[in-house]
Amino acid sequence: MTSPQATFVHGSIMRHVAVMTATGSIGLVAVFVVDLLNLFYISLLGEAELAAAIGYAGSILFFTTSVTIGVMIASSATVSRALGAGKLRTARQLATAAVVFMTGCTLALTLATLPLIGPMLQLLGATGRTADIAARFLFIVTLSTPLLGLGMVASGLLRATGDANRAMWVTLGGGLLTAALDPLLILALGLGVDGAAIVSVLSRLFMAVAGLYWCARRHRLLVRPTLAMLAEQVRPISAIAIPAILTNVATPVGNAYVTSALAPYGDGAVAAWAVIGRIIPVAFGPLFALTGAVGPIFGQNIGAGRFDRLRTTLKDSLLLTLAYVGTVWLILALGRNGISAVFGLTAEGQGIVAFFCLFSAGSFMFLGALFVSNAAFNNLGAPLLSTGFNWGRATLGTFPFVWAGGRLMGPDGVILGQSLGAVAFGVAAMVSAFGLIEKISARGAAGNQVPVPHPGPAEMPPLSSPQDASAIDP
Repeated sequence: MTSPQATFVHGSIMRHVAVMTATGSIGLVAVFVVDLLNLFYISLLGEAELAAAIGYAGSILFFTTSVTIGVMIASSATVSRALGAGKLRTARQLATAAVVFMTGCTLALTLATLPLIGPMLQLLGATGRTADIAARFLFIVTLSTPLLGLGMVASGLLRATGDANRAMWVTLGGGLLTAALDPLLILALGLGVDGAAIVSVLSRLFMAVAGLYWCARRHRLLVRPTLAMLAEQVRPISAIAIPAILTNVATPVGNAYVTSALAPYGDGAVAAWAVIGRIIPVAFGPLFALTGAVGPIFGQNIGAGRFDRLRTTLKDSLLLTLAYVGTVWLILALGRNGISAVFGLTAEGQGIVAFFCLFSAGSFMFLGALFVSNAAFNNLGAPLLSTGFNWGRATLGTFPFVWAGGRLMGPDGVILGQSLGAVAFGVAAMVSAFGLIEKISARGAAGNQVPVPHPGPAEMPPLSSPQDASAIDP
């Protein structure tokens, strides 16, 4: 067993960003590849309703997943900052409180979601047998939401310590388990969509058990909770978690609107959207890993008063984003016809997928800038900026563009409309993130207190210089 340490306050920022992103990408992309294979196995059954059902279900599951990501962000931000300042006791208390907080949130979310599955599917435009299949799939998977939450928070805590390898294996192990069981349950045993749902539950169980074991046994991050400790430490976690949840929920709200906009064009169009929804995380999974990777780097360095390293973290992250998206966009554009033909879609559906690969995939340059900027906001004391930009992109940057695109170009216009709104909000968020870092650096250089993400007695006081950290926790 080892005590958690701050590992990001020295050494090459680009190396830290690259290593954390690479290891995070392996775990995330493995899960997303399996998810894509999952849809492929279902498409082999030859029924368009099955793929469309997964598309509708995915829009609702995206919402619940986004809530767990919000709490994961808060746990990583608070614990990494405590580690950066050398407050090991506080870090352990925060980690334990985060696990309890996640458990409570996901149990409440599960109880609230189960009776609303039918109405939500109806709101999205699902009807008939497609709606019935989606409802059955959602009921099984929704019951395991607390397991997903525990796996996510454990992965965030491991990243907060700099343990990139074990954070990777939390998700990679779940992905490998799914890869092994999916063809068995979906095809060999003939369980179809029900088999996919059962495998999802087993994968989430693995993530929760493995993640919590490594947090407790390897890093000694978890302690026995008490009511007094939870009352004290939940406040700084919720100060970030609530805005982060609101931030992340914005994306599935926007995606749900896109799903409803495609529903009038039939199951073929919704099935194409389901395929796109699986292509995006496989192709751009490293961007999602990047935002999770840079959070602890921001957190540890502001905790240690290393304000000079904040701007470098943001700049290097954006450079990696541009290089990666440019490469992937080229690959998708060149391979668009082959990609669209793999999943047994209708001719119209194949055209929608090919259109996304050729045109809309490029918007992830701006979405990547938004993601990285959100990570900076969440970890540098401005989580409401993250909330504002994400909701702006999901509403003002989605609804009018999707509506107009659908009227002018049909389903292709719906896909293009969603992409166009990312440009303005990505640029604005990036400019704001650099501005926030300049303010923090200026206040630190002047010896003034720096605003922190979670003020209060449960956390350390604001730091104005690296030397202040030594006086906080003996």
